[in-house]
Formats: sequence, structure tokens, C-alpha cells
Amino acid sequence: MPLPYLTQARAPLTCDIDAVNEYGDPLQIAIPAERPLTVYVDKRELVTLMTLGAHPELLVLGYLRNQRLVKDAADIESITVDWDVGAAAVRTRHGIADIEEKTARKVVTTGCGQGSVFGGLMDEVDQIELPADAFITQAQLYGLVNTIRLKETTYKSAGSVHACALFSLAAAEPEMLLFVEDVGRHNAIDTIAGWMAMNMAPTLRTGVSSLPPEGAAAPADWQSQIRGPGWSGSEVPTLSHPPSGLVFYTTGRLTSEMVIKSAQMGVPIVVSRSGITQMGHQVAQAVGLCAIGRATNRRFVCYAQPHRLKLQPDLAGPRLRAPETA
Repeated sequence: MPLPYLTQARAPLTCDIDAVNEYGDPLQIAIPAERPLTVYVDKRELVTLMTLGAHPELLVLGYLRNQRLVKDAADIESITVDWDVGAAAVRTRHGIADIEEKTARKVVTTGCGQGSVFGGLMDEVDQIELPADAFITQAQLYGLVNTIRLKETTYKSAGSVHACALFSLAAAEPEMLLFVEDVGRHNAIDTIAGWMAMNMAPTLRTGVSSLPPEGAAAPADWQSQIRGPGWSGSEVPTLSHPPSGLVFYTTGRLTSEMVIKSAQMGVPIVVSRSGITQMGHQVAQAVGLCAIGRATNRRFVCYAQPHRLKLQPDLAGPRLRAPETA
């Protein structure tokens, strides 16, 4: 079955405002351009997502996938985003069975920029199977963190956003496959899930969709370009990265929802600049997911499944203090 048609309604990621500094001097600064996107599925209003609008079609696709409302990209015929009205119209191929029941139960979450999810967070955790042989070396971890450090980002220019990235460990040096920033870390991971659904679904023909450079200025008439050339995957090369060679990175904390979404995407290793919650740790242990946090420079903490991390302590440099004991 063919992949869905997606518009490319990328919106500007920042806007300029007039402000005043601590000396009373006027200045013009860039801030993230947060905007609402209301999602309609087969003409039924589903949810409003607050987003930068970097890749709204992939965000919607990944949201539906991570909410377990669709199984894969082939369930959807098209996603059309129109920023003139702030809406995303999703047309499915055969409807969503029991959509009323699936969306009746909501859970208020810790996710900034999202706020609630449908259904029970833990309902399918015991059904998740992650690749048993997946691992990351300490050298690869340092390479991944350094790649993020050097990345030109909206956060560096405007602040107030979260970032997520998907890496491949197919080579000695980690390769960044996709980098996404948004007002909330859940939007960023959902966008990556949408990209994976279009490019890595194991039962579908795979296509590589080129993305505009992150932070690039949008065209002056961006609001009228809601159709564009569209996203298609039928005329491009095949991309193949087995889940065992994938790592997910986030600047946000590893809550239960973030760990569950990573596991649902089949990614067995997650790395965060922040820490982990108790429930996030419990889920990681339950599904066999390696959770690494506080990853900055040469420091990190492996919270769960340390057997997936091949330690190379000599790379960490001299120990500055004695190890903490219980």
C-alpha cells in the first residue's frame, strides 16, 4: 500500500520582537514562533498541538502513531496543513476503528507543549520487544553528544525550545539522521516518529524525504504554500537502518511517556541532557531500554540496562573526585 501524501507547510521557526535590556537599552531579539495546529481526522476535530511548525505533517503523523490511533503510515491517505487557518486535515484510508473509545480516556502528562495523551500509557508496554543485541560504546556516546553541541540550533539563537535527534550507529561515528526542535519535547519526538513511519516502516516501501535545513528562513509567501511538491516516497532510494543501530537523543527529561514513545518506535537506547523520573526508570527496566542521562561533555549517568553501554573509562579523563557511595 502506498505511503500518504504530505504537504510541506513549514513555518518560520522564529520571529523578531522589540525588547529592553537591564540598562533600558532597546534591542531586537528572536524568539520561537509558537503557534496552534488543530488536527482533524476524517473531518473530526481531535486535538490542538502547540508547535513551532518546522515539520507539521510529520508531527501529526507521529502523534497519531504514538497515540496508537493508526498502526503505520499506510493507514493514512494524506495530511494537509494550512497555516492560514492553523489546521491539519488528516484523511485515512479506512477510518479509525473505535476512535471515540480510544480518545475518551485522557491522561494529563508532564509534557510541555502537549499536556495530555489518549488512552493508558502502560497498556502496551508488556508487548514491546526491543532488539536484544543493541548497544552503544562510550566513544560513540561522546561523539553523539559532541555532534549535538556543535549543531546550529534555534535554541542557541532564540532559546525556549526542546530538541530531539535520531542517530544511526551503523558506522564507527554516530550519524545524525534527523534533528528536530519544538516548543515541547513530545512534539519533537512525535515528529521523529512520523519521519520513521515514512522512511523506516519495515513492511512498507521506504523513501527518503529531504527536509529543509533547520533554522532556515521560510519563504515570504509561506502561508500560501500549503500544497508544495508534497511528500512522497515512491521515487527515491531505499533507506535501511535496523532498530538495533538507532539511538534517540533529547534535551528533555526522560519521563515515562518519553521512554514509552522511544520503545514504541523500536529505539533501544535513549540519551538525554537531563535526568529521568522514577516511572521513566521503571518502564526502561521493564522493556529493556538503555537510558542514559546527564550527558554533557564527558559526563553521563546510565540509569537503566547498562549492559547496552560498552564502557571505555579511559576516555572519560582523570577522575576529579572519589565515586559516590550509597
